[in-house]
Amino acid sequence: MNLRQTLLTSVAFVGIAGGAWAEDMCDYAAPTALNDGAQAATGTIQNDQDGITIAYLPMGTEFNYHIALGEGITDVTETRDGVDSFLLSPYSGGDLAGQMGMLQDVTARDDVDAIILISFDESALAPLVEEAVNAGKAVVIINSDIPDFPTPVHGVVGVNQRAVNHALADWAMEQADGAARKVGVLDGEPGYLATERAGGFTDGIEGTNWELVARINGGWSVEKGNTAAMDLIQANPGVEVIYASNDYMALGAVLATQALGRDDISILGYDGDTGALEDIAAGGMTATSDTSPVIMGRKAACFVLDLIEGKSEGGYVNTPTRIVHEGNAVQVLQAPEDLFPLPSKDY
Repeated sequence: MNLRQTLLTSVAFVGIAGGAWAEDMCDYAAPTALNDGAQAATGTIQNDQDGITIAYLPMGTEFNYHIALGEGITDVTETRDGVDSFLLSPYSGGDLAGQMGMLQDVTARDDVDAIILISFDESALAPLVEEAVNAGKAVVIINSDIPDFPTPVHGVVGVNQRAVNHALADWAMEQADGAARKVGVLDGEPGYLATERAGGFTDGIEGTNWELVARINGGWSVEKGNTAAMDLIQANPGVEVIYASNDYMALGAVLATQALGRDDISILGYDGDTGALEDIAAGGMTATSDTSPVIMGRKAACFVLDLIEGKSEGGYVNTPTRIVHEGNAVQVLQAPEDLFPLPSKDY
């Protein structure tokens, strides 16, 4: 079994020929162990209040993806009596100080039982995460697959980012039917997520006739991705493929290619943002690795509840992915119950 076949099996890749991507909200993959020393003991989790309250702390609400994760969390908590959740986040994904202050606030609250956290800067947040665990909170990192957060946590929920992006590289090369390509990469801000995502794609093309000619920090956002892609293309006019470590930067790259009249450049993204899915359906972006944030959020909430109720010992929970391209994007968009924001029209 090759890497891509292994990946598609391990992440429960689901075909979409039938339309909706069927899933049971609380049917998540069995957790696997984190690295030695990275697993917090579930015996530290306290629940002295009536009911359960989950605090969800993403990096910034400027990212629809982060809100989509929260929608999935809410889907679960609204179905459970005595369970509540709330989102607390700065607007800007670059406001690390704001997130750190919010993490301190929820750690100090007696009514908060669990924290679901997105972390772009693991080292900066680690001391505060340690405080949260010591305060008896269940702490789960979401949208990641980090096996060794700098301080022990109870769980991690996400996808194998390196393997998923390697599979995207495999898919893209298959579409090229063996033709050589010059590749540019838009990285996110430095950190574990950026390293694993772009690293998977560059691992995929290493040793092939696809040549990495440039990479630049695209800052995670559409605006910064647009600026970075403009610079990359103008400095490397021979580039034929741009891989971006998230869909926002990929959408920014699409705008750059349109402004420069370069409809010969393929744009590949990562996440499964609704705007990116619609852009793919319209013939803009070429493809993305759809990590289905609403579904990921649902499974994270179920995992957290199991941790609090003593039904899980914690670890890493892998969630489903699929490659979305022009040939299947409309079918994905025909299941709006699994998307946030909703598509701009009926498909």
